[in-house]
Amino acid sequence: MSETETSNSAPKNENPKEVEPAPKQKQKRESNSEDSISAAKKLKTEQEQDPGVDLGEGNKDSGVNEPNSGGREMGFKIEADAAEDKGLRHAMEDAWVVLLDTSLDFPGKLRCAHFAIYDGHGGRLAAEYAQKHLHTNVLSAGLPRELLDVKTAKKAILDGFRKTDESVLQESAAGGWQDGATAVCVWILGKTVFVANIGDAKAVVARSSPAEGLKNGSDEACHLKAIVLTREHKAIYAQERARIQKAGGNVSSNGRLQGRLEVSRAFGDRHFKKVGVVATPDIHSFDLTEREHFIILGCDGLWGVIGPSDAVAFVQKLLKEGLPVSTISRRLVKEAVRERRCKDNCTVIIIMFRHK
Repeated sequence: MSETETSNSAPKNENPKEVEPAPKQKQKRESNSEDSISAAKKLKTEQEQDPGVDLGEGNKDSGVNEPNSGGREMGFKIEADAAEDKGLRHAMEDAWVVLLDTSLDFPGKLRCAHFAIYDGHGGRLAAEYAQKHLHTNVLSAGLPRELLDVKTAKKAILDGFRKTDESVLQESAAGGWQDGATAVCVWILGKTVFVANIGDAKAVVARSSPAEGLKNGSDEACHLKAIVLTREHKAIYAQERARIQKAGGNVSSNGRLQGRLEVSRAFGDRHFKKVGVVATPDIHSFDLTEREHFIILGCDGLWGVIGPSDAVAFVQKLLKEGLPVSTISRRLVKEAVRERRCKDNCTVIIIMFRHK
């Protein structure tokens, strides 16, 4: 995602909903670089992995315990993996995080998993900084680790975003760079999912109907609906435009802030902060049930060429074929870049809930 891309998309409602926007292809800078479909490098930690969590090759999975249950399993496991491709861009500016168990750094009764995609523009530095620091800042801000409190968790996420943006701005001023980054993040505390986003990266959950529930114990047997969990933040949308104008900025006829920046919320973007760009996320939470089967996180490169319902159907089809989540994530990126001609950086995380 860059300052020079175009978009004809319509504003999204603030509430999560089932949606199937028409696939769109943005005008991007092209290069002769070869396509490179591969899972990206994980965010590294200096500590050893929890022996109770399989983080080896192939599927990554984590058992999830009921909050305050004394370790009693609540009936599902989490598997997740990511894949990326720089498309026709000269460089990859996305960064991402897959952490199935964060209890080593911040121990607690609540199992905590974290997943995030940071879509950089103008460079990769803001995305990399958020990749390294946002989760720690959220935990330090008081993300619940013992007893779940939704209000406290949302405040910690909000404070973590603010602290991260303040630090990005300090780093960019000291280093003389102006990069920005949008973000879509997920925290799973016990059985509760928190989704936070700024900009145009999206999260989509695949959910079955109440009548179907979990059919014969199989995630693949149900008809799944695509529910968008995030709201895009673009300068062209009425609510964002009003906030920008109140801050002294303007939205040009091309729908861009100061005629240049399409998104209205992002980390960094130092020179746009005085004219309305903020890093305040929308935060949504819900409890996991047998109706939720998987979540797809994607940067705008993915959603520019494939709609939420198509993406959910694509993943479900590969699940029926028995493929692991690592392969499915790579196949989805390949579909977007090679088959649907995504020219932008394309990054995907698939979070699978294996119900017992």
